[in-house]
Amino acid sequence: MTKSRIAAVDVGNDAVKANFGKLESELYIPNVMARDVEDRPVIGIEDLDEKDPLDNLHIRLHSPALQENNAIYRVGNLATKSDNSTELDPGSSKSEEDQTLVMLFASLAMDAVQGNDSTVERNNVIEANYTLGTGLPLREVKEGKDVGYRSQLLGSVHQVEFLVTPQYQGKKVNIKFDEVKVYPEGFAAYVNLVMDNNLNVINKDLIDKQILIQDIGGLSTDIAVIRNRNVDDDKAQGFNLGVAESLEQIRDEILTKHGVQLDSRRDVVDIITRKNDRHHIMVKGSRTSVHDITDRILLELAKKEYRFLRNVWQKNSQAEICYFVGGGSAVLKEYIKTLNNKLDGFNIDFFEDENESIWMMANAYYKLISDFERKSHSNKRREEKKEKEKAQSK
Repeated sequence: MTKSRIAAVDVGNDAVKANFGKLESELYIPNVMARDVEDRPVIGIEDLDEKDPLDNLHIRLHSPALQENNAIYRVGNLATKSDNSTELDPGSSKSEEDQTLVMLFASLAMDAVQGNDSTVERNNVIEANYTLGTGLPLREVKEGKDVGYRSQLLGSVHQVEFLVTPQYQGKKVNIKFDEVKVYPEGFAAYVNLVMDNNLNVINKDLIDKQILIQDIGGLSTDIAVIRNRNVDDDKAQGFNLGVAESLEQIRDEILTKHGVQLDSRRDVVDIITRKNDRHHIMVKGSRTSVHDITDRILLELAKKEYRFLRNVWQKNSQAEICYFVGGGSAVLKEYIKTLNNKLDGFNIDFFEDENESIWMMANAYYKLISDFERKSHSNKRREEKKEKEKAQSK
């Protein structure tokens, strides 16, 4: 009997961020995949096992939860090099896309195959049990899609087979879930803001305030309204707009104007956010500014995001502060700050540590699922104690 291992997985539109066990392991995988064949060609096959598995993730998936069962994929960095790579489309629902499940299962399999005390391996088949904490956009939770998403995962075995992947070729991982908790993303962000890993309050100034949390993702924007330490379901709003469409537009314009084909949205994000040579690309070996393209497109998106904030704040006039979180906030931070200074002057805040903002959801899911597991164990011990006392009294 294998033990259950904690997994906190944020399948973000840009990348999967995941924490495992007692935080001794974490994974970051770009949310890109591409259909592939079983025997993908590899240059220097004899050196395959010296390469990084995360850069060469090639898998077959068997799961009743998938619409395309038994399909073969390149995942993450390897997929960005493919002509047929796919990223989540604007307007799609995270809970209804195979890509969400492919990325989730791939991250869990990568954790399991590295070996831990929660797995058992026989004849290259690894049995792995997880207690999963994950999340969906507020809009999807309000529509009840979390129920179907959770039921897809529970009660089935999901198998990931490693194909031409360094170190793990030929291994299979059977994933089972002992429990799955699906949290609304806005509430998770709030938990991360005010509580530590043991859910002790670390930010007392915020605990009883009415606050807004604007989470800008790749495909959607959620604005959570927090009052009395809970998400106000009636006031919370989700919008089908994120940074993905603008990143694609930047990609297209760079190709049209400069003839440079960027592999994925991830490359565009890197150009916009990196510390050195920001808003520059190499064209035929020459450092070239694309600031005219990025500036115009991102400013237009920032104006739309700012309108969302203004509309929600008007309906929640007693809000004291709005926190911007998510990968999209890191991309749009300077544009939104500039707009706010010129226009309404709302009390807004960003995380100066972009890494903290990007990992916020995964960290929050970890706190929530760890607390759930602690309480479950405590309740189980209490029940066992009662049964023992009952038996002794007979």
